[in-house]
Amino acid sequence: MRPMEDGGSGDSGIYSVSSLTAVIASLLDDRRIKNIWVEGEITNYLHHRSGHRYFSLSEDPGTRPSVIRCAMWKSYGRELTFSPVNGMRVRVYGSVDLYEPGGEYKFIAREMEEAGRGEVYRLVNQWKQMLEEEGHFALSKKKALPQYPQVVGVVTAETGAARRDIEQVIARRFPVTLMLSPCSVQGQGSEHQIADAIRSLDGKVDVIIVGRGGGSFEDLFSFNHPEVVRAVSACRTPVVSAVGHEVDTTLIDYAADVRAPTPSAAAELVVPDKIELKQELRTLDQRLSETTRRYFHRFHSDIEDFRLRLRPDRLRVHISREQEYMNEISDRILTLVSRECQSNRMILAAEKAQMKSLDPYGPVRRGYVLVKKDGMLVKSVASLSSEDEISLSFRDGSARACIHEVTYDTDI
Repeated sequence: MRPMEDGGSGDSGIYSVSSLTAVIASLLDDRRIKNIWVEGEITNYLHHRSGHRYFSLSEDPGTRPSVIRCAMWKSYGRELTFSPVNGMRVRVYGSVDLYEPGGEYKFIAREMEEAGRGEVYRLVNQWKQMLEEEGHFALSKKKALPQYPQVVGVVTAETGAARRDIEQVIARRFPVTLMLSPCSVQGQGSEHQIADAIRSLDGKVDVIIVGRGGGSFEDLFSFNHPEVVRAVSACRTPVVSAVGHEVDTTLIDYAADVRAPTPSAAAELVVPDKIELKQELRTLDQRLSETTRRYFHRFHSDIEDFRLRLRPDRLRVHISREQEYMNEISDRILTLVSRECQSNRMILAAEKAQMKSLDPYGPVRRGYVLVKKDGMLVKSVASLSSEDEISLSFRDGSARACIHEVTYDTDI
């Protein structure tokens, strides 16, 4: 039997488990394994309901894979800007520590970043330089937005929050027809869908909003793709980019005619506010009336001034002639002003009639019913199928219904 040596644990020279673990812990208190970065591939990832994250970092140097178990406590995990998954290559910052009750060492991570992000950023910068050299960001290509669009195209996810935000803002400000070209806004292959959606709307609408809600750099990556940027640049229709939040920037922001910080802001940019329009019309009417009154007052004052200066006893004939001339001028002015006022009234009436005709709820107030499917206005039975659910908007409320049969009437 090997003789027992005094390990500093007592007279017997035999270590208890806890004392041996304490010795190992003291040996691990080495600055070479404190506050360091470690790179590897995530395996056995678990996001515990407590908020803590447990995983392993592994690598395969030949035939003997190396693995170290890791933990990231909740307070550090909430600072992550991405969602780790198994197979992801990452860099973690922290220290090696010993869990004495379990007798095992772990790497306690305080920070984590994706190992490949630097390469992705370099790729985006390469794309930006290439697209700029191709002329896709030139200011000379920028198109002005229409003042009063009739149809607004929207490129976004069919069920995303961006679509709802755009619909709500436009319905509140200035109801116009919306044409949605749905597509995937992130993930593999989404750049092709986004570009195709933009091309499908070009020439069919007055302005196009390309948007999505906020997300990580990876979530917004498809909007940096050259295919999407070239589709925006080639678009004959004005394009508004509204990708992410105000702090987010993608390459289509440089190619678009206008950049909006959010989808809601984009909707406010493309349509006017009907309340502001009505106020502008009232202001224009008041300004026209005031200008007319001011002109007549000045003209009358000039006549009075001339009358006081002249001596009737010596210039009676001249005054009579001038009076006739002034009467003629006055008649002409009255005629011109009357025509101008009539023309402006006709313009104001036409503007008001156009605004009224654009109100989709005008017919509802006259007893008609608006039929919508999935929130979009139904204009033909061709867009309906049996078992479709529809909503009916009446003057005094709304109802939902289900289509049992679709019949085409060729006589209408």
